[in-house]
Amino acid sequence: MVKISPLADWTESQVWDYIRARGAPYNRLHDRGYPSIGCEPCTRAVRPGQDIRAGRWWWENPEHKECGLHRGPDVASAGGLARQDAER
Repeated sequence: MVKISPLADWTESQVWDYIRARGAPYNRLHDRGYPSIGCEPCTRAVRPGQDIRAGRWWWENPEHKECGLHRGPDVASAGGLARQDAER
């Protein structure tokens, strides 16, 4: 199977220019500091100047940064943070 992404060579700025110019729908969490959105326990808002993906898998060990590995006690303490940030 071959997968092709038509946006693979677009910059973040080009994507946002396209969205604004055409009124394309997007997730409103982007407006609240979530530049990279994943599942609820793996996502949080990032601070200005942080890497765009700093809010993804923020609570996991660096060698295990993949959705689906939500096992162990850390999930309970991490869960709900993205939801709480989104409600602010």
